[in-house]
Amino acid sequence: MYFCGAKWMSASVSQSPLIPSKCSNQSLISSSSSNNYRPAVILPGLGNNSGDYQKLEATLKENYGVSTVVAKVSRLDWLRNAAGLIDSNYWRGTLEPTPVLDWYLKRVDDAVQEAKDLAPDSTLSFIGHSAGGWLARLYMQQFGISDISLLLTLGTPHLPAPKGVPGVIDQTRGLLDYVEKYCSKAVYTPQLKYVCIAGRYIEGAPLFGKSNPNAESQGVLPTNSSQLLPEAAIINAAITSPNTTLRARFVGQGYKQVCGQANVWGDGVVPQVSAHLEGALNICLDGVYHSPVGSDDAIRPWYGSPHVVQQWIQHLLH
Repeated sequence: MYFCGAKWMSASVSQSPLIPSKCSNQSLISSSSSNNYRPAVILPGLGNNSGDYQKLEATLKENYGVSTVVAKVSRLDWLRNAAGLIDSNYWRGTLEPTPVLDWYLKRVDDAVQEAKDLAPDSTLSFIGHSAGGWLARLYMQQFGISDISLLLTLGTPHLPAPKGVPGVIDQTRGLLDYVEKYCSKAVYTPQLKYVCIAGRYIEGAPLFGKSNPNAESQGVLPTNSSQLLPEAAIINAAITSPNTTLRARFVGQGYKQVCGQANVWGDGVVPQVSAHLEGALNICLDGVYHSPVGSDDAIRPWYGSPHVVQQWIQHLLH
């Protein structure tokens, strides 16, 4: 199931009763004052800390009445992943979640317990940003899904890096292979909905050779305009490049490490093709940037910018 920009991409599913109907932002705001929506747990992306999501928290609570809990993570916490370096599986590319990711999953479980205290009789929504999306799938595999009715991912690299592509190194060292093999497949049912959102901010270009001149733009305008390496460094380098051609080539190399191709569209870090899952409701949003780090609500909005949230909030309210 695909939804891109403002149009459904698959006529065969557009009439499905499981697909939420569109509604205006005004109707969502007016209804939020009289409804108690299920709480949401936000899972931070790689290299992010909990504070990066404060504005998103405020937007969800103040504009829509959705209470949120962010899993407590600091930037220094991500150094715990270095424990994987002493595991021989790291060097073989067959790394498994335990014990290297136990610390993160425990933080998520603490956030889940806190969110359940807000509404003991309600299920929860998971909002996984970037790596937080596939880490949410790991949590669901290890801790169960009975309390979760929605997994909404924002710019998550769900798919393992392709094997045998020259110059491509699996940055998760096998973790995404584990997720693909052992975690439940994505579904979209009344009991549990998977919604995967990708951004189309900039098209990458190959490092060498002639690139597509149409791909060398600064990116696309927002639709409504009127892997175990810290992502912040990648993002900032891409933003500050004064030469658009170099920028597209730089971003393209990042895309290639994720999906094996450089000349694809993505959010500046994660290619669109990697951010979708078979079986999920897959959405792409034009002009949406990957991270709150380096974002700007006016000219470089990310998935959590208020006017972008308008485009996916309905999934938290139904």
